[in-house]
Amino acid sequence: MSLWTSFADSTTHYTGLSPTAFFTILAMMIVTYKIVCGMFVAGGDYMEVKRTNEYVIREPVQLGDQVTEEELSAYDGKDPNKPLLMAIKGQIYDVSRSRMFYGPGGPYALFAGRDASRALALMSFDPKDLTGNIQGLSNSELETLQDWEYKFMEKYVKVGQLVSSHRTTQEAGQESGDKNENAQGNEAE
Repeated sequence: MSLWTSFADSTTHYTGLSPTAFFTILAMMIVTYKIVCGMFVAGGDYMEVKRTNEYVIREPVQLGDQVTEEELSAYDGKDPNKPLLMAIKGQIYDVSRSRMFYGPGGPYALFAGRDASRALALMSFDPKDLTGNIQGLSNSELETLQDWEYKFMEKYVKVGQLVSSHRTTQEAGQESGDKNENAQGNEAE
């Protein structure tokens, strides 16, 4: 009871109102606040996150292993009905789930619809670096590119492979060696 008396005396001293008047005014302010908020926002809508159909995540398309750079450029995010794709070292990944980064207006939008290997290795946004040509990169730049590739392999679905004119002689040599081994294996059968 002493707590109530102390509170009543404090309320009267600081506000000049009786405790009954103070609580009546407080209750009216709360009711007024709720009514005004209810006029501008329908009940429960302010708690829901609105989602648009524009960024619905779809099943990844499979493009195959003979995709040209021109075909890949059609998946740059400008058409919301198409998936958002980009390539690293010739491997094409569906990055639609990160449209806020790779889609139009995103910080990495330049990379969408193309092989951005060189730009990622150099950490560059220069248009001349937006290519799959990795010739002439240093070991540390190639390691940076490898890190990006690992991130993409973990996070995104691979949907195809580019047929590229930008290949290192080492890659071409490995591929021709693989073909020779396959040919020799077929002859032995």
